[in-house]
Amino acid sequence: MKCRLLLVVWLSLVLAGCANVAVTDFKAEKPVLDLAQYFSGTIDGWGMFQDRSGRVVKRFYVRIDAKWDGNQGTLDEHFEYADGTRENRVWKLVKDGDRYSGTAGDVVGTAQGVAAGNALRWNYVLALPVDGATWNMEMDDWMFLMDDKTILNRTTMSKFGFKVGEVTLAFRKR
Repeated sequence: MKCRLLLVVWLSLVLAGCANVAVTDFKAEKPVLDLAQYFSGTIDGWGMFQDRSGRVVKRFYVRIDAKWDGNQGTLDEHFEYADGTRENRVWKLVKDGDRYSGTAGDVVGTAQGVAAGNALRWNYVLALPVDGATWNMEMDDWMFLMDDKTILNRTTMSKFGFKVGEVTLAFRKR
């Protein structure tokens, strides 16, 4: 009987660990996040990448020059890393109600996202150069609008279903 109880408790913990937060859980949260409204003009961001052990591997600043024409947006991202390296990524986004899709040069296929309340969940595969090779990393990206000028962003990176690291980023609209 004791073994059966321990098995039930263990299975409950395992299943609870598999539960996902849904973006719809945030539908009543304010202010409401509209990417086309927030990502318009110049946005500054400060972030870091942590490996799976939590060690900070990279720190960066990003300036985003963003504009929209109807339901189509362009986010021109200019990254400056603490080690002096620079990188540029240009997102082409399409808004369809509370759903977003997007492409960029180092994104494999099309990114898909959905917004509800103050949150956006964005999923895509990023082709990331690592030690002379390119790894296709699964990105589970969450954005939360804190006020009309601030978004907090947390992204989990994984490969073959295993967490590789996290990106934490704070955006501030000028």
